[in-house]
Amino acid sequence: MQNIAKSTTRILIVDDHPVVVSGCRSLFASDATVKIDEAADAKSGHKAFLTRRPDVTIIDIKLPDVSGFELMRRIRKGDPDAKIIMFSMNDDPAFVVRAVEMGAQGYVAKGDDPRTLVKAVRKVVSGENFISPQLAEAVTFSGASIKANPASQMTARELEILRLLGRGDKIVEVADALDISYKTVANTTSLLKQKLGAKNHSDLIRIAVEMELG
Repeated sequence: MQNIAKSTTRILIVDDHPVVVSGCRSLFASDATVKIDEAADAKSGHKAFLTRRPDVTIIDIKLPDVSGFELMRRIRKGDPDAKIIMFSMNDDPAFVVRAVEMGAQGYVAKGDDPRTLVKAVRKVVSGENFISPQLAEAVTFSGASIKANPASQMTARELEILRLLGRGDKIVEVADALDISYKTVANTTSLLKQKLGAKNHSDLIRIAVEMELG
């Protein structure tokens, strides 16, 4: 009985696109040992993680409330051993590096062959790391551009605040989304202006949009 329990792999998919979730389900449909749970945003995703305790969590970077990076930070804060695969349309090498630095064991682009995600899940569940081959190659040969990308110079919290500002959130809304004080967001915003050479708040938002943080 114990061996049967061990052979079951529970996957949590956090993505707000039904077609993507459906596609993920179909990839594992023929494997009776795989059980899939799903969530459409970071808040429900975090709740599902805490209640379901999946063997691996597949997270889209671009979620409707806060980003997949922020969700990963929240999950790993409570469970440093959580196994996470970032699954995104964004194939920028700087984001791959940032995801790995934050603790992701896998990174797969949505443009990859679907079988790549299956391979990533198998590898990560078994304790290995996995980056899809084309992304791994891009990271290897993009050292200079990764360092030049402003995202590589920012903390995860700074990136999240910049992303929320870039999508049009006001400082008070950012504070509410991240459950931090207005003062913390305001101070970080000032620091970001200095780091990115933004002349004013509007210029900072322009930079955020150009960075395509999602």
